[in-house]
Amino acid sequence: MRVDLFDFDLTDENIALRPASPRDHARFLVVRPDANPVLEDHHVYDLPSFLRPGDALVFNDTKVIPAQLEGIRHREGAEEIAVSCTLHMRVGASRWKAFAKPGKRIKTGDRIDFGTGQGEGAACLMGSLVATVAEKGEAGEIELAFDLSGPDLDQAIATVGHIPLPPYIAAKRPEDEKDRADYQTIYAREEGAVAAPTAGLHFTPDLFAKLDTAGVERHFVTLHVGAGTFLPVKADDTTEHKMHEEIGYISPSTAAALNAVRARGNRIIAVGTTSLRLLESAAEDNGNIPAWSGATGIFITPGYRFKAVDMLMTNFHLPKSTLFMLVSAFAGLDTMRGAYAHAIETGYRFYSYGDSSLLFRKDD
Repeated sequence: MRVDLFDFDLTDENIALRPASPRDHARFLVVRPDANPVLEDHHVYDLPSFLRPGDALVFNDTKVIPAQLEGIRHREGAEEIAVSCTLHMRVGASRWKAFAKPGKRIKTGDRIDFGTGQGEGAACLMGSLVATVAEKGEAGEIELAFDLSGPDLDQAIATVGHIPLPPYIAAKRPEDEKDRADYQTIYAREEGAVAAPTAGLHFTPDLFAKLDTAGVERHFVTLHVGAGTFLPVKADDTTEHKMHEEIGYISPSTAAALNAVRARGNRIIAVGTTSLRLLESAAEDNGNIPAWSGATGIFITPGYRFKAVDMLMTNFHLPKSTLFMLVSAFAGLDTMRGAYAHAIETGYRFYSYGDSSLLFRKDD
């Protein structure tokens, strides 16, 4: 499909720079994609009224790490230059794939000193962290081999790293201490994400209590969201775009519980596109969800047949992004174009810290 079919105009005023407070007081657009799409304006705290006893919400429990690293590149015979790296996928105990700027000035074998800049040979001392560029790929992607590994590397990244705010927020203000809490779900548990599963940012203990009272189940999967989620689609056609892979896990107990939900006729509601992509990566053609682990680069566009997910709770996404393509596949392109036009006109707040929506799946 042509990528420009997924374009729309959005003003800066619609982009949220801070989350709603309390979190569950964000606005909530309910979208029912039948013959005449129905759009209803609510708040996130109204979510339980749209669910039935026995339905199941599926959350992504990944935890954002401070994966934005600022450093100095060292190369024999060359001047030192400032380098910014965003880690996006761990590939070993001491190795991470990252997006680097300025990517064109980095070569395999370069040493990058993050933190205090203590130079060649320093591993992690007084806040310094050093890595070697082991591989260089396309579009600024590199593989970093750190001098530390395992828990020592994790601690060093936590010490010198910064929260990698989405570029549409970072361009307007710097990261601050408040983001360390705001850009994390209340149920984050498994460290490894470099971007938050933002639909989950709206949940509060109070909303969880209301869902419990309503008899709605909660289940957790893990997909470590990578920085590739922020990358624009530069191709003219969706068939030419390549997704970056992300690592995910579905436990045997969670798989069994979700299959029981389906077997008794209840619904599975994915909280966020990350939960949906993981469930759909694992699901079999008959809708059965097995235990699963591995990397997924699933790219969902209109025409995709959904196997496991009945409803989707999600924020409002970028024009021409893979995520707007996904929601258009789920609820229909015309429906979502109408929903986004309504959201823009009525002042909904977009992107990571913005408002939310509840999409009912379009019938085949």
